[in-house]
Amino acid sequence: MNFDFALVLVVLTFVTGAGWFIDKVWFAPTRQDRLDAAIKAAEAAEQELTDEQLRKIENLPGWADLSRSMFPVIAFVMVLRSFLVEPFQIPSGSMLPTLKIGDFILVNKFSYGLRLPVINTKIVPVGDPQRGDVVVFKYPLDPSINYIKRLIGLPGDVITYKNKTIFVNGVAQQKNFKANYSPNILFDENLSGVEHEIYTNGRKTGGGEGEWQVPAGHYFVMGDNRDSSSDSRFWKFVPDNLLVGKAFAVWMYWPEFLSIPNVTKARLIK
Repeated sequence: MNFDFALVLVVLTFVTGAGWFIDKVWFAPTRQDRLDAAIKAAEAAEQELTDEQLRKIENLPGWADLSRSMFPVIAFVMVLRSFLVEPFQIPSGSMLPTLKIGDFILVNKFSYGLRLPVINTKIVPVGDPQRGDVVVFKYPLDPSINYIKRLIGLPGDVITYKNKTIFVNGVAQQKNFKANYSPNILFDENLSGVEHEIYTNGRKTGGGEGEWQVPAGHYFVMGDNRDSSSDSRFWKFVPDNLLVGKAFAVWMYWPEFLSIPNVTKARLIK
């Protein structure tokens, strides 16, 4: 079952905000009138109200107290998560060696424009995705699932993948051998000026080869673990409206629930 945390945040913000507003407009004035009357009566009798008397007079309902205390916190979290930065955990090895299973990453939601939560509609264009970005997006075949890949092709590009080499508009993207971790071979790849590491599998040949022209408003993405990634080579393109943001940092490594989280692995993502 996929848990839509964004939707839950929106609902909680609406419910607690409505509770706070209803109490503020309809019930709080009545409590204040009761309090003013009690204070005047106490002053006339030359007495002071005790804390217990004050609590009984105010008589703040539990739902109103909860809404008043929780609404600012939930609203802040929703704004932060929806428009600025959102955390994600890496569940698979498709982005090795750049990202490991158990990495907790931060995604800049502001990089590609402000979008409304849940429906993901862009309301303020800020910037455009760039080739080489590590992007989080909603999986085109099931938008309830978030994927993370490297952006290879921009709208209008012709992307070719042949002999484990990427060609962008006919130009081969340079890669240099770095190490052999059989069966994986480590390369440094230069993707139009963006340098990063990739894996290829020395025992697999010819996987995912082909040529694709990226349509307007769409992007072509691939995993850095080239022979172990489900990406645009197999399910085509990512529409702009499914982009979530740009991954920019790893802030914690926590591979298993019973293991100890490691914040010494914090780093920027290349």
